[in-house]
Amino acid sequence: MSTAMNFGTKSFQPRPPDKGSFPLDHFGECKSFKEKFMKCLHDKNFENALCRNESKEYLMCRMQRRLMAPEPLEKLGFRDMMDEKPEAKDEC
Repeated sequence: MSTAMNFGTKSFQPRPPDKGSFPLDHFGECKSFKEKFMKCLHDKNFENALCRNESKEYLMCRMQRRLMAPEPLEKLGFRDMMDEKPEAKDEC
């Protein structure tokens, strides 16, 4: 009488994230960049498009310190910002 809902015989196959995993910043090497980004998000009502420069600086810090795999910024969505000079320095 009751019908079982069958959505196919395939079982769900999880897959890893496209960019893989990356180590946590245990030593706080990019903490100042992260805090600057989080403050920007808070101040701009969490409109992340308004904090793209801070996001770019944070990702650059992580890549410089090998906390994530190096990736061209164009692939991370910053193609339109490539004419600007990078502001992430080794002064974390």
